[in-house]
Amino acid sequence: MLGNAGIIHSQEDRTEVMLSEEDLALINVLQVAPRISWADAADVLGVHATTLAARWDRLRSAGAAWTTAHLIGDPKQMCLALVDVDCEMRLRAEVTAELAAIPDVVTVEEAASNRDLMLTVISPTLEQFTDHVLPRFKEIPGLLKYRTSLGTRLHSAGHTWRLNALDNAQQNALRAVVGHEIAGSAGARTGSPLPPSHLDLIPFLARDGRASAADIARSLGRSPATVQRQLNRVVSSGLLTFRCDIAQNLSGYPVSCQWFANVPPGQHEAAAAELRGLRTVRLNASTSGRTNFVILMWLKSLADVMTAELALQQRIPEIELVESAVILSRAKRMGWMLNPDSTATGAVVVADAGVPSLALG
Repeated sequence: MLGNAGIIHSQEDRTEVMLSEEDLALINVLQVAPRISWADAADVLGVHATTLAARWDRLRSAGAAWTTAHLIGDPKQMCLALVDVDCEMRLRAEVTAELAAIPDVVTVEEAASNRDLMLTVISPTLEQFTDHVLPRFKEIPGLLKYRTSLGTRLHSAGHTWRLNALDNAQQNALRAVVGHEIAGSAGARTGSPLPPSHLDLIPFLARDGRASAADIARSLGRSPATVQRQLNRVVSSGLLTFRCDIAQNLSGYPVSCQWFANVPPGQHEAAAAELRGLRTVRLNASTSGRTNFVILMWLKSLADVMTAELALQQRIPEIELVESAVILSRAKRMGWMLNPDSTATGAVVVADAGVPSLALG
């Protein structure tokens, strides 16, 4: 159900869940192919389709994992901003809630660093960020100061991160079964905008990237056949990217650390290529500001922060690690509101259907 403030609320009851190896394997399959049929997933995992569907319902209702969809913007126009926020200590919770309610503010984090909050902001243009997002910051009581650096190139993002929970046979089976779907997920854009009747489907796919035509049709009061045609066009348009996310505390990598670094001009692409060999990297981008390179990793423990820094120095000898920030808590990730234990609350802050976003960390 879409709320008044652009928030889709879930009415599902939540129960505590622990992830088994079978759960992780299912999530890994959905990371690769978020809309794979249960029959095809059954062929990959060797488990009956109805069992997989029930397992996914349990994981989703517990907020342990979820699928979502994002409109893809023009990379030449999109504005990625990393914003540090200082706020009054007694009003931090209120400031966090106000910031999280802004659709362009896709991620809100508290970090062990010299700023109170760290924001990831994605706007369709720099003008949108400057004229519509920043003025909202100035209206929030308790927000004292903010500092902004802008992304100049996105090298890698969270939608490509994998659990690595599939064995070789399962990986080969997945490629064989849904190779066309994997290729199609990054397919060429049609170049033609979707009509409003099709854009109406986007909030439902943001809430559930696996939403069926029948589910959407019931909510919109349209015939299932009509919505199926619209859904096929939306999915195949290349205008959407689908992803499966997992509660970080249940992923085996409960620690997030972000590094602010400097890399010599002209060496950013080579540095990004080296980072692709580190499977813990969730986000890597070139930026403006005091530093020009940012790296976000999910790690198994705090002790791995030093290990990761050593790996960065070995792979990129020219890198200067200026600052590291360990994430203490995350209120929002890629539009999804989170509980303190990193599970999804079921509430999604949805941008206007005509405003695209990127899929980041």
